[in-house]
Amino acid sequence: MLRASVLRASGAILLTVAIGPPAALRSQAQTRPGLAGLPAAWVLPPPAQPQAAQTVVVRAGKMFDPRAGSLLTNQVIVVRGDRITDVGPNAPVPAGARVIDLSRATVLPGLIDTHLHVMDGNPLTAPGGPGIAPGTTGAAAPAAQGLQYRELVALVNAQRDLAAGFTTVVDLMTHGGWYGTVDLRNAVENGLVQGPRMQVAGPGIVATNKANVAFSLLNDVRVANLGAQVANGPDAVRAAVREQAHYGVDWIKIYSTQEFHFEPNGTMVNTPTFTLEETQAIVGEAHRQGLKVACHAYGGEGLHNCIEAGVDVPTHGVDLDDASMKMLLQKNLPLTSTLFDLSIEDAQEMRRWNNSRWRMMEKSWKKAFAAGVKLPFGSGAGPFPHGTQGDMFAYFVKWGMTPAQSLRTALTVAAETIGWQDRVGTIEKGKFADLVAVNGDPLADITEMSRVTFVMKGGQIVRNAEK
Repeated sequence: MLRASVLRASGAILLTVAIGPPAALRSQAQTRPGLAGLPAAWVLPPPAQPQAAQTVVVRAGKMFDPRAGSLLTNQVIVVRGDRITDVGPNAPVPAGARVIDLSRATVLPGLIDTHLHVMDGNPLTAPGGPGIAPGTTGAAAPAAQGLQYRELVALVNAQRDLAAGFTTVVDLMTHGGWYGTVDLRNAVENGLVQGPRMQVAGPGIVATNKANVAFSLLNDVRVANLGAQVANGPDAVRAAVREQAHYGVDWIKIYSTQEFHFEPNGTMVNTPTFTLEETQAIVGEAHRQGLKVACHAYGGEGLHNCIEAGVDVPTHGVDLDDASMKMLLQKNLPLTSTLFDLSIEDAQEMRRWNNSRWRMMEKSWKKAFAAGVKLPFGSGAGPFPHGTQGDMFAYFVKWGMTPAQSLRTALTVAAETIGWQDRVGTIEKGKFADLVAVNGDPLADITEMSRVTFVMKGGQIVRNAEK
């Protein structure tokens, strides 16, 4: 089968490649002839080879407890293999354990980003990247490259997320990369490459409309020009879900709204795609297959249909009306609101419509927060550089959250949203040894989360600038 052979081949060439540390990610990109000559600190080492479980002890001067929303002092975190085996001020230090001294730092659980796109964004042109080699043109953009190139881009982006402290991520649509995210997730799980824990979607599912009537045919599957799978009617959408389940996804991503515009008075108009019946068919089949569903919906009928049909996570909610918010609360559903991707075209949209998605997102986010809607951390990284999403915490605080509440969005709230609350989100006995640290106190200065200095995933140190 042509598609299967191509997709599986994309996972066979994964390598560990150069990335920049978080500090470099926020610097200006420099043009260099290639990757040769990069400092050794810019290169993540290959993943550790399987060996006897090592005991590691982390001495934390301060440790954030998401449930209490406070800092505990002088904590001892005992790690054996990839799990935490003990934690507390008096936890015994096993003989022969390796001790990591973070007594002058603040230690937090590994962060969780519930919405990003590792196959989006060219690391060569992102801040901190080495630049495009002389003589290359816009054709070097990942979207114009083959699946193998896209897979390498995805690996670099995922490693940038990991180095910034996001030890768990959810990729919600490959944007033309087909099931390459499944390959990357499997390569990380198998120890072939270093990367964050991943839950993944494949191609988004869309209905035929003016935005995607141009499609190509690959193995009798309709593929929209935005790299999505087109399906119309309850039977077709169920078949699309079953196909994606076959290829190993964890999530189904659907576009419940796609086209939008603003009226002269600033009102946002969102064109719904799937009907309520189609949305219910998607959700029903996905849940039957053991998959979760996320829907891209800015507002209006499309957002209403998502919530009423019982999707697991509505995303965006740029134009969040009272009816949608009431349904979110009644069904106890979260709303993942990306920020920086919407800000990119703010100036252009303001000139054209005197309103923008970015301005509306701020209002809707504040409205949802005031009403008590669960708001998990979901950055949408891809249109903006991976590894910089920690800057979002400061916006959450600016818009009304306490620093502790903003941290919870990427910890306990996010862990519950993705169904991994028994594995990640807190520093507790039995959970994965996923830890991050910052030099200062994030409860006093939330911008510390943009300057992560230590990352451990599953007991393995990813980066350590705490020296």
